[in-house]
Amino acid sequence: MANMIQAAKDSVNEILQAAYRRAAEKGELPAGAELTGTVEIPKDSANGDFAANHAMAGARALHMAPRKIADTLIANAALEGTWFSSLEAAGPGFLNFRLSPRWYADVLGAVREEGEDYGRLDEGQGRSVMVEFVSANPTGPMHMGNARGGVLGDALASVLDRAGYRVWREFYVNDAGNQIEKFASSIDARYQQLLLGEDAVAFPEDGYHGDDIRELAAAFRAEKGEDWLDKPIAERHAAMAAFGLERNIPKMQSDLRRYGIEYDRWFFESTLHESGYVAETVRLLTERGYTYEKDGALWLATSRILAEKLRRQGKSEEEIEKLELKDDVLRRANGFYTYFASDIAYHRNKLAERSFDKAINVWGADHHGHVARLKGALDALDLDGEHRLDIVLMQLVKLTRNGEVVRMSKRTGKAISLTDLLDEIPVDAARYFFNSRPESPVEFDLELAVRQDSENPVYYVQYAHARICSLLATLAAEGHPVPAEADAALLTEPAEHELIKQLAALPEEIRLAAQSYDPSRINKYVTELAARFHRFYTACRLKGAEEDILNARLLLADCTRRVIALSLSIIGVSAPEKM
Repeated sequence: MANMIQAAKDSVNEILQAAYRRAAEKGELPAGAELTGTVEIPKDSANGDFAANHAMAGARALHMAPRKIADTLIANAALEGTWFSSLEAAGPGFLNFRLSPRWYADVLGAVREEGEDYGRLDEGQGRSVMVEFVSANPTGPMHMGNARGGVLGDALASVLDRAGYRVWREFYVNDAGNQIEKFASSIDARYQQLLLGEDAVAFPEDGYHGDDIRELAAAFRAEKGEDWLDKPIAERHAAMAAFGLERNIPKMQSDLRRYGIEYDRWFFESTLHESGYVAETVRLLTERGYTYEKDGALWLATSRILAEKLRRQGKSEEEIEKLELKDDVLRRANGFYTYFASDIAYHRNKLAERSFDKAINVWGADHHGHVARLKGALDALDLDGEHRLDIVLMQLVKLTRNGEVVRMSKRTGKAISLTDLLDEIPVDAARYFFNSRPESPVEFDLELAVRQDSENPVYYVQYAHARICSLLATLAAEGHPVPAEADAALLTEPAEHELIKQLAALPEEIRLAAQSYDPSRINKYVTELAARFHRFYTACRLKGAEEDILNARLLLADCTRRVIALSLSIIGVSAPEKM
């Protein structure tokens, strides 16, 4: 598919290579050298549309002043039939290219011809990638960190899909282990308090104190009766955990569906234990000599694994010692496997059993210390965790209203959950605001998110789309529909060129967003696209323009409409036709 920015850069390289060969054949430049350089887009288009530094980069190899090389290349450059109308030297030897009307016309042609596939690339070459995100404990409502992780993971998956990867979205359900026992004991304590009185039963200090636990205990009593106090604790806890999960997990699924997120699979941690896969994974680590027993528990020699890796990277013993590396328990003295053991097994399942080329996890920044340990464990299993597992760490979310930090929901009076947030603001606003740079904390202004003016970025972009739809409908009703063809060479105004350049940039933005795991680039891209459309609409008349120019501008407006809608769809935001 078309990446007209990259294609133009490639064309610059080809033109300069051909110019060098001609100059060398004439004896104007030394033969046998390699002329390479970088091609960039200048910040100020007064300096050209593309700038190349080949003359300066080649000065040493050619034993010639850069400006002399630049002048010689210009004299031998053939621009006829290319995307460029002129080439000139500037400063010490920059080569500045200006785009011809053909390039602008070809951009609009690509947008129209490729339709929904505009911006699709083959960067990934069909490699398989699993994006695991949210993966919240099913022991309570989803919070703001989960809300942000949901958007970042879903938008990243979309970007990777458009960049040519085979993408799989997965939610890892932690339905086993210590937190589930804590969940069950919390429900049990509230259940007993309902029957015996709150003062008669102590609540576990490390239990889950939320009102949702009280509600589950009351529902368990209403449905199962009051005779469970007579049953063994293990049986009671198993029943209460199952009861709670049967209600919490579907609620999580429906909340995320409301949020516009669908997964290819909800993967349950319990299946790893039931199948013996966790035990098998730990046994493999033992067979490789990476475990030892101490105080009745089985430990992973994490410090040795990481130290060996750091030595291979050239770190000194002093540097390694300063890190104070520690080992990890895999199996407790009571025979139960730890969460870390399950996590290693789960990632082995991703890379070894299901053979994903790459696993990407979106985690909260508080998991930072877990990253190297997990990658090291996968390296110990010969799964190349260093290169096949990537972790996107996201910072915290701070909700504000009128400049004040908000922690409680106006509706429920409780800590704000994803459900509360979506009851208060539109899904589009939540997705747009949370899709910001992962490594930066988010300050989410609840007042701004519902404002209907240009200060609200999602409204600003959606309004641009609706404005175009309204404009095109009005003109069509007046007998001026979007033409099948138009002479794009008539689009010569600076505002028209700037808008077309932004349309051309989407494929490159998708490539860079996929490369950096930063889908917020699409937010910035589409916000700038909306801004350029508004400037174009102010500077260039449509109504009353001569027919040929009107047709060209209608074509440009329609292409802009398509690309705004496409960009918003990548980040899971709607493109309304009326506002």
